[in-house]
Amino acid sequence: MRRTKRILIIDDSEAIHRDFRRVLCPEPKANTHLLDQLEGALFGSAPASSAGGKEEAFEVESAFQGEEGLDKVRQAEDSGQPYALVFLDYRMPPGWNGVETLRHLRQVAPGLQVVLCSAYSDYSWEEILREFGEARRLQEMRKPFSSQKLREMAAELTGVSAASAP
Repeated sequence: MRRTKRILIIDDSEAIHRDFRRVLCPEPKANTHLLDQLEGALFGSAPASSAGGKEEAFEVESAFQGEEGLDKVRQAEDSGQPYALVFLDYRMPPGWNGVETLRHLRQVAPGLQVVLCSAYSDYSWEEILREFGEARRLQEMRKPFSSQKLREMAAELTGVSAASAP
């Protein structure tokens, strides 16, 4: 049984949250169940996906402001079910921006993988790396980005094999 990787999206745009879910948690194809039944009938055994449905590689949750995201990360850490990855927007008026949110996240979950996402930034990438000094656990993805780039980055940073990523 493959364990899903928990991902938190912190962005003030509902449309961005829908896009992330569409890419990282696609709806199963309608004919998958029928194909599983046919395979079982032909080969005499039920395929793994028939037993309990296809397990998603990612479980995606949402926060619409930095403060809300920090609360979710804190709760996840406290419950022993931490997030594997956070996609964090740079600008989220009227609350904390992405860098301020990241400062707080690092106090709660210092090893958390974070991808800062935006079409623009109030900080240069060099300034951010100087402050946080952790290129291994901190990445940047500029908007707009392709679905393939998002899937690849999520799979790489969470340790999900590309073959099992949606």
